[in-house]
Amino acid sequence: MSALGGIGGKLYRGEVSVEFVGRQRLWYTISGVILAVSIIALAVFGLNFSVDFKGGSVFQFPAGTATISQVRTVVSGAGGGGDAIVQHVDNVQKGTASWTVQTHQLTPAQRNAVESAIGRTFHLTPDQISVQYVGASWGSQISRKALQALIAFLVVIVIYLSIAFEWKMAAAALIALAHDIVITVGVYALLGFQVSPASVIGLLTILGYSLYDTVVVFDKVRENTAGLLGSGRATYSQAANQALNQTLVRSINTSIIALLPVAAILFIGAGLLGAGELKDLALVLFVGMLSGTYSSICIATPVLADLKEREPQYKALAKRVSQRAASGRAAKREAARAGARNGTAAGVVSGSDPDDEAGPDDGAGLAGPAGDEVAGDEVAGDEAAGAAAAGEPVPAGRTSSRGATPGGQRQGPRQQPRRTSAARRRPSGKKKRR
Repeated sequence: MSALGGIGGKLYRGEVSVEFVGRQRLWYTISGVILAVSIIALAVFGLNFSVDFKGGSVFQFPAGTATISQVRTVVSGAGGGGDAIVQHVDNVQKGTASWTVQTHQLTPAQRNAVESAIGRTFHLTPDQISVQYVGASWGSQISRKALQALIAFLVVIVIYLSIAFEWKMAAAALIALAHDIVITVGVYALLGFQVSPASVIGLLTILGYSLYDTVVVFDKVRENTAGLLGSGRATYSQAANQALNQTLVRSINTSIIALLPVAAILFIGAGLLGAGELKDLALVLFVGMLSGTYSSICIATPVLADLKEREPQYKALAKRVSQRAASGRAAKREAARAGARNGTAAGVVSGSDPDDEAGPDDGAGLAGPAGDEVAGDEVAGDEAAGAAAAGEPVPAGRTSSRGATPGGQRQGPRQQPRRTSAARRRPSGKKKRR
């Protein structure tokens, strides 16, 4: 956990960042595939409503040595219908097992016939057989109340988020909630889980959980984007992604802590206590919490950023930030090129002979033929300068050291070869003529 805390600190300070908002197309594609599978499963298979919703009769009796095919044959032969749902329920704590048979609505005579056939075939007394009857009107009433509760919940949430934040945050939160509802219902349809009143209660619970996590992230987004237009330090998407990273570890910790007891109820409690209301409640909570955690991180905030980036002021902000980033990159490239040029020049200088250090006027001291030539040129230049000053003709091909020509015209300075250090230390081979 200390390592996770260190990662959380780096995420909060911005030293490490996971790009969520910038990859919204990836999250939208993943969610689109899951939603498509969920909708297709719902259209093809439908939901497996319990007897509480569609009405019917429930028969429960000890399992004994009977098999599921024997139970189904007895019930259908007695008039219970071929669509009966037969479940084997184990109670590990009590060390007992029983059969639960759900049928469609039966008349009193049909119920008595099925009960008698079960007792006669499996040698059970009437006290060992439990019969329950649920009317269709009660099931439809549950469905209507559940739908009303869901609509009221969504309306209150929209009003609250619009007042506390803004309507675009409310819209993003509703999209995430609808995402969670469709995925949870699709999982029930795809896997054939039974929908009971406990499932509806769990569905409303996970909506509140998902919304709570989304509101925490949105509150941090609002804090990070305050004064963003004036400062121009980042785009709205960048600030929202930073807020998401700052609350990422908290969201993960909250989800893990919430999923652990639910998983214990679903996988351990259901095995010990058997199928029932507790298992139905834990199942929908487990599926919904996983979907809610994903939607609060990968759906709600990216959708909000997309909605905000469409506003003119945030479009202009994104353009300014992009131009600033482009100029900064250009300056870095120019600095890199200048550094490369300086490095090349330094390499050339460092690669020359150490003795090849020359002053600006070191050509007169060159040794060898080059030094003699330079020295001779200097003497000839002095003679030409003296002749020009005395009005005497200057020998052809000679100029003064200051660039004077026989016609008195001046020429540009001649470039003198550089003298080496050794040449400066050695005297010239020729002496100046007076």
